[in-house]
Amino acid sequence: MKEESIIGKDGVVMAKNSSPYTEDWIPVKQILNGMIQLDNGEYVTGVKVHPRNIFIVDQGLQNAIIGNLRNFYNSINFEFWLIIADRPVDIGLYLSNLQILYNNTDSPIGKKLIMEDINKANMFMSAEYNVVDTEYFILFKEKRMELIQKKLHTLISGLANSGLNSNQVSNDDLRTILDHFLNGGVRTTFGTVMN
Repeated sequence: MKEESIIGKDGVVMAKNSSPYTEDWIPVKQILNGMIQLDNGEYVTGVKVHPRNIFIVDQGLQNAIIGNLRNFYNSINFEFWLIIADRPVDIGLYLSNLQILYNNTDSPIGKKLIMEDINKANMFMSAEYNVVDTEYFILFKEKRMELIQKKLHTLISGLANSGLNSNQVSNDDLRTILDHFLNGGVRTTFGTVMN
């Protein structure tokens, strides 16, 4: 049986896949230990950079952080991707705690202040406001485990020298990134089916 091909808008020739399932054409084998294992044996991993508002520090420190970050990026000697992803903020627990505090407060002034916070939080949760946490990632692809550890150390220590904290991405971080690319930022809410 001859395999048909499709030519995409960008001129790339693709094999026609009769499967309607995304999983059948994405080369992801599994997500485990903060790494995406691909079908070809490579791993995608990296670090999540904790945001820092440098615009609230003095100009000298701002310049130092930006200069150190520029030097850090120029010192990376392997291919990497900068990824920025927005994650919806769930303030349900915060609202619950405010409600408990409101119920346990006797002071009318205290109740009024807490109610203002509750109303403000409810306003932010409305559809009109799209409250998100912006997350920053530096990802790379590698086959050899010892090189993965070395590259992670390079990224984490280089960012620390630039005044930024980071840690290896988690499985949840990687799923969020994949959801952004595959589902237009809509997080999947169904469970995984195992065979």
